[in-house]
Amino acid sequence: MATSRLHIACALLLAGVVLLGQNQEGMEAVACPQYCLEVDYITCPSSGSQKLPARCNCCMAPKGCTLHLSDGINQTCS
Repeated sequence: MATSRLHIACALLLAGVVLLGQNQEGMEAVACPQYCLEVDYITCPSSGSQKLPARCNCCMAPKGCTLHLSDGINQTCS
């Protein structure tokens, strides 16, 4: 009786490990730089020429948006 419970517990544990491993496939870790640029505002194609609130860097802004820096330089996020 105890042996069958041990087998069932091991089988459930193995099934859980397999299921957790399947959920991790395709997940990528993205490192975000820990610095902030002096951004006045951002613009994005989806919002036209509307000035959106500033984001620290391209990691924090949506792809395709442009950071407008306080020194006049524009940085497009890819």
